[in-house]
Amino acid sequence: MTNVLAAAKDKRAPWYKRLPVVAQLRRSVGLQRGMLITGIVICLVFILTAIFAPLIAPFGFGQLRDDAGAFPRQAAPGGEHIWGTTVGGYDVFSRVVWGAQTAISVVIVAVILSVTIGVVLGLVSGYLGGWLDRVLVVIADAVYAFPSLLLAIVVSIVISGGQSSLLGGIVAAGISITVVFVPQYFRVVRAEAVRLKAEAFVESSKVVGSSTARIMFKHVLRNATRSLPLILTLNASEAILTLASLGFLGFGIGPTAAAEWGYDLNRALSDTASGIWWTGVFPGAAIVLLVLGVTLVGESLNDLADPRLRTRRRAKRRTAATTPLPAAATTEGAGA
Repeated sequence: MTNVLAAAKDKRAPWYKRLPVVAQLRRSVGLQRGMLITGIVICLVFILTAIFAPLIAPFGFGQLRDDAGAFPRQAAPGGEHIWGTTVGGYDVFSRVVWGAQTAISVVIVAVILSVTIGVVLGLVSGYLGGWLDRVLVVIADAVYAFPSLLLAIVVSIVISGGQSSLLGGIVAAGISITVVFVPQYFRVVRAEAVRLKAEAFVESSKVVGSSTARIMFKHVLRNATRSLPLILTLNASEAILTLASLGFLGFGIGPTAAAEWGYDLNRALSDTASGIWWTGVFPGAAIVLLVLGVTLVGESLNDLADPRLRTRRRAKRRTAATTPLPAAATTEGAGA
């Protein structure tokens, strides 16, 4: 009854309060709300940095000189180069800022492609069944069993030879990561479609003459994708790490095409022995912070979507409300 009243209340709320993250933020309390807000703030900082990178970065990602001349190599943080320079003479702060743009772009491409392909294939496979379902399940299991990073490397080499231009590199990296994530969305949606096609509302739609496509993409799809936002946020953090791994191993976007944190970490390996810490600390911190922000959002949404956790919270509130006062407090009240 409580869930029905909450759902009815959400439907009466304005549209912007029913958005996926906003709705969960309104229902969150305590530590969950703190985690969710922290994750959202971190993600927003990186998104805004990516959008306004041309205004924030003092130099281009591949710029090696300005009007005063060539940049110094491996210069310590300070002065014109607030985070120092790399062994190649690149400004570290500018590379980190432009790298946010690359990371966000690849994540968006990978998530959109993987969700679209995985949801459509899972819906068709689970609802129609038959030989098509068996073939798609075997392919998805084979891809899922393959090591994800190795699969991304192979796909990246096939698509772009390991190096590419900015747009081509973003698309190639996005497709490489997409191949890794499609089986996850396929499995979730297929399992829900198999369950939902036996429900009464599907049978009712068949009785009134609704087409198969209408039933799949209007009725079944709406109920089969409720858990996808949780998987999406968790996969977004994995996409960031996969992109960084591709760049670190030399199979990502070319250094002259865009700034990429994984490539910068690879170039910073030789600096650590010389005590040059800034070339690796700042790109590494950017990866850690962005993954942390996305993970906090994903874990908070997962907790809020778990009915067992909601039941525990309600039980704790009821227990606290019905707990009798201590005997000493009762005695003092009676004496007064």
